[in-house]
Amino acid sequence: AFRTTLHKTDNRTLMRVLRSVEVLQSLNIGQLQRLADTLTEEVFTPGQYILRQGDVGNEFYIIIEGQCVVSKDGEGEVGELKEAAYFGEIALLSNDTRHATITAKGDVKCAKLDRERFERVLGPCAEVLKRNMELYDTYNK
Repeated sequence: AFRTTLHKTDNRTLMRVLRSVEVLQSLNIGQLQRLADTLTEEVFTPGQYILRQGDVGNEFYIIIEGQCVVSKDGEGEVGELKEAAYFGEIALLSNDTRHATITAKGDVKCAKLDRERFERVLGPCAEVLKRNMELYDTYNK
């Protein structure tokens, strides 16, 4: 518990990151604060898998600090994600398995939201997330 407290992101930093997440721009300060209150924090070390392609998806992540590598089976590395990027929403919205593997490029700190909280708290963003998911599918066919 002591170590977790030491690594816990302060609320101002978390709110700054949340305000810069594109899909959350439609939320007001109260909604962002409710979201911040429900997020849990997870820290990953260099090379550690955060998500693996094909796994069942039950969490949504927002990068607070660090960078991640996105890779796909048969294609290798297909992109990078940095602070304020989010991932994991496709599996939650479509009840499908993970579409890519996300690996920590260095030390990475993420805010995490489980399926139940995702649906309850991010309801106002669901349509934007679905539209973004459809755009992603269009570009990756």
